Amino acid sequence: MSTLTATEGQVLPGFTRTFTRADLVRYAGASGDFNPIHWSDGAAAALGLPDVIAHGMLTMGTALRVVTDWTGDPGRVRSYYVRFTKPVVVPADGGTEVQFGGTVTKVADGVATVSIEAICDDTKVLGAAVAEVILG
Repeated sequence: MSTLTATEGQVLPGFTRTFTRADLVRYAGASGDFNPIHWSDGAAAALGLPDVIAHGMLTMGTALRVVTDWTGDPGRVRSYYVRFTKPVVVPADGGTEVQFGGTVTKVADGVATVSIEAICDDTKVLGAAVAEVILG
């Protein structure tokens, strides 16, 4: 394992990911979550949703890439927590973009705390997204 250091206020490289309906189908197959709000326009509309929505865990897992891409080792993630604040709506025509980024908010006792952001259509879709990363 290579040495990893961090400083408070350090901004981690971010990225943008486009979620498509095909991504939702693949994730449903991998996760076993076939809730129709993730693939059926009718089911989403019946619940008052503007369109089908991405699986929360798909958004959450993608957001953690900010940390794992930075560390180069997912085994350095000690803990990860998010609160889902807004669904990621995925229209049939081309999908939707989500921007992900992160900032080191604390460094203590060999652990960096990273605040992660996920923004879709100028709206935070994850709240209180925080990962703890083992340094050294």
